[in-house]
Amino acid sequence: MVAEPPGLPASGTEADGSAVIRVLSYNIRSMRDDRAALVRVIRACAPDLVLVQEAPRFFRWRKAAERLARASGLVYVTGGGTAAGPMILSTLRAHVERTEDVLLPRTPGLHQRGFATAVLRFGGARLGVLSCHLSLSAAERYGQAGLLLARLAQLDVPYAVAAGDLNDRPDGRSYRRLADGLTDAWAAKPWGGEFTSTPAAPRQRIDAVFTTDGVEVLGCGVPHGLPGVREADLRAATDHLPVLAALRVPAAPAHRP
Repeated sequence: MVAEPPGLPASGTEADGSAVIRVLSYNIRSMRDDRAALVRVIRACAPDLVLVQEAPRFFRWRKAAERLARASGLVYVTGGGTAAGPMILSTLRAHVERTEDVLLPRTPGLHQRGFATAVLRFGGARLGVLSCHLSLSAAERYGQAGLLLARLAQLDVPYAVAAGDLNDRPDGRSYRRLADGLTDAWAAKPWGGEFTSTPAAPRQRIDAVFTTDGVEVLGCGVPHGLPGVREADLRAATDHLPVLAALRVPAAPAHRP
């Protein structure tokens, strides 16, 4: 069992039906680096959800995704090749209501981008989930930020979380567009480290977790010092540092016919 550091609660269901969940956002660079280190980092973070960017998406990508999920003690939910890189993994605690992978409009000469989305239940709490990896092009990225906000609304759930590699800093136009409509979890409740790129000399925050109104952020940041997370593994696993957030999601409102 992973010991919990101060200020970052463990997963669980509370007496009022709300769910505390741990969400990990991680650009894994198509698993081209130290896969054993990657798995150790994921396991040590004890996430309920992993929102992946740059998942394997070419030859036999489904098998690679399943191997990663199995080694990490998780299950594949959606995404990967069908979303041009973003992917969602979860524990068996999550009940999957529905999934949809979305390919975004593509600018000629630039990479195809997409969203992996799902609606999940954790006990009485329902949560929309979106993993993203936004464009390197400022103009295309700004449009994708708007599409992300629209897609979250289309999930038609009271609470949602979106996370990923934004390729933009908090003072950037696309980042601000998201932060204006959502809660930036690091800004709301900083925990751990701030900067996510690059692991050897982190100096910028381009990976983030966002939530909709009503989701309480209990802590969010790079899991430096988390028991089981070794700095050598963070440097070896991929070219980004992960972002771990603990969130409290209220129980879903009662359905009224």
